[in-house]
Amino acid sequence: MLLAEPKHVVAPGELLAEGDHLLGDNAYRIGTQIFSACVGLFEVDGNRVTVVPLKGGYIPRVGDLVAGRVIDIGLSGWTVDIRSPYLAMLPASETPGPRGPRRRDLSTTFDVGDMMLSEVLAFDRTRDPLLTIKGPGLGKISTGRVVEISAAKIPRLIGRKGSMISMLKNETGCQITVGQNGIAFVWGKSPENERLAVEAIYMVEREAHTRGLTDRIREMIAKSNVVGEIARTQTA
Repeated sequence: MLLAEPKHVVAPGELLAEGDHLLGDNAYRIGTQIFSACVGLFEVDGNRVTVVPLKGGYIPRVGDLVAGRVIDIGLSGWTVDIRSPYLAMLPASETPGPRGPRRRDLSTTFDVGDMMLSEVLAFDRTRDPLLTIKGPGLGKISTGRVVEISAAKIPRLIGRKGSMISMLKNETGCQITVGQNGIAFVWGKSPENERLAVEAIYMVEREAHTRGLTDRIREMIAKSNVVGEIARTQTA
């Protein structure tokens, strides 16, 4: 039995549900009762209850897609800032390409300041997370726009079963890749398309706790498209 309203903001220790519900993130059980572990948005997916935090830093999890910036080059890999309390390491062995007996000049693959999309390969809080770019779509990012939002808002940006991010892609005509650590990359057919997508992403961050957000964002994009079309017609 649900004892809190889904999509509403809940506080730490607030009673969410009672019975045999499954525990999602940021929820804990005492006996048959389930409580919130943080300030966040109460979500229900089938029989699972979850709280999406409104604030908080990114804690890596194995398998997460993350974006990061190279901040140092070592003898056998790169140190990467992934907007977490933990600096990540990308070993040279976790990059594609041939291996030879001579040491590679690692800066030819990634230099300090380069952005990358990677996957968390290993992490257990006793050592820095290890990354890999051995996978489709992973590697250096040198085009598109970089958008940084709170990592706590990423579940809302993605939406249930990808509903929000799919809507943003369809309505703006942009390709959007989202890292679990709060960094997204946006590629569009025009700067205007990219601007709309970026504006919508920031709107999700600002209003993640409100209801009817998907419809409001869709309306904002539609109005911006109409205004842009009028302006193009007048200048033609």
